[in-house]
Amino acid sequence: MAEVAVAAVHPPESRRVLTGYYTLAGLYTLSAALIWGVNTLFLLDAGLSFFEVFVANAAFSVGLVVFEIPTGVVADTLGRRMSFLFSVSVLGGTTLLYVGLAQIGAGVVAFAIVSVFMGLGFTFYSGAMEAWLVDALGVTGFRGILDPVFARGQQITGVAMLVGTIGGGLLGQVDLAFPYLVRSALLAAVFVVAYIVMHDLGFTPRRVTARELPGEVARNGKAGVEFGWGQRRLRLLMLAACVQGGFFTWAFYASQPYLLELLDSDAIWVSGFVAAGVALSMIAGNQVVNVASRYCGRRTTLLLAAAALQTFAAVVMGLSGSFWVALGAFLLVTASMGVTSPVRSAYLHQIVPTEQRATVVSFDSMVSSAGGIGGQVGLGALGEARAVGSAFVVGGVATAASIPLLAKLRRLGSSADHIVGERAGVESLCAASGLPAVSAVEPTALDEHGLAVAAPHAG
Repeated sequence: MAEVAVAAVHPPESRRVLTGYYTLAGLYTLSAALIWGVNTLFLLDAGLSFFEVFVANAAFSVGLVVFEIPTGVVADTLGRRMSFLFSVSVLGGTTLLYVGLAQIGAGVVAFAIVSVFMGLGFTFYSGAMEAWLVDALGVTGFRGILDPVFARGQQITGVAMLVGTIGGGLLGQVDLAFPYLVRSALLAAVFVVAYIVMHDLGFTPRRVTARELPGEVARNGKAGVEFGWGQRRLRLLMLAACVQGGFFTWAFYASQPYLLELLDSDAIWVSGFVAAGVALSMIAGNQVVNVASRYCGRRTTLLLAAAALQTFAAVVMGLSGSFWVALGAFLLVTASMGVTSPVRSAYLHQIVPTEQRATVVSFDSMVSSAGGIGGQVGLGALGEARAVGSAFVVGGVATAASIPLLAKLRRLGSSADHIVGERAGVESLCAASGLPAVSAVEPTALDEHGLAVAAPHAG
């Protein structure tokens, strides 16, 4: 009977979609992660100051904000597959430009300009991949819940990050340019794989002319506001992510020189292994979601617990003068993000209609990136003027602002907040058969009050 139930939830077509999603997400992250553990050290070695490093990183976040909605148009018109292919191409090209700029000793302005376009590459990916997955699962008869799907995907990307960051650290120990060169080569391979296995299902691409493009951007921006920011629950979710993302984006890269300073070492490979530890901690956070999603519960319970842990651990990291204590605290911060990310994604996808899914996901990412701009510039300036540890304390305290936002989201209530797992009615008090399948992939959207509404057609 259990095998029949699994087959009903995961028909063959859906399993192929999931396999494609996990494969592409893993390969893409493996390629990208090669530089994540050494990027700050690479920029410092290229001649940038600590503050200038975060100016360049903030420029990347500016690119995310500026291009999120326009690239959402690509995903919602030309298709999710085309958007992904654009992402891989732009990211590979800008990665090579980083190496060229370092070779000629270019300053912060040049790195910032290239970083903006590197942000463009990631925006082609951000909304398109999740939208492709959810649309394809909906049309292939998938009846499971999304939380474990996203959690499993992040576990796979976590393993890819583990391999990539260790590999990047070891390559960087030889030459800091090597991780960037290998990343570009791997992205070329990802392009070939995506071209073969990724096809738009549950979504029909449509062509737009250059004359129609400004209107499409305006319409998608309006859709992002109407179906995203305009819904109170999603607005609270986005604001919480803005606060948390503003700190975490800075903290990930600031931790590289900070932890080496605490260890009193300049070994590049250490940063690679720390980033690998980050990957493992996020996998652990994803596993918490996997286990929790088997039972009845509320997504805001997980979000609130993760937010409180992040705030506490960030402050401890800044106050500690010990490498090992700071490292442990940092891994708790990243583990909390491993819990938050898949739960947020599942909540969002219960409310957003198919036609606007890529746009709203991009809008959500844009709001988070806006926090990253302020976080990187502000905390970067504080870290250079006073101490990096002080910036961790201030940033950690700032993340506490996400807790009342999430508490308000919980008080509002919504069917999208509830999880009905596979063990519902077996080891928990609620009976799955007596509750709506609020976590299943459905082609209808929920309005601000949690009621089903017809999804409007794009165009």
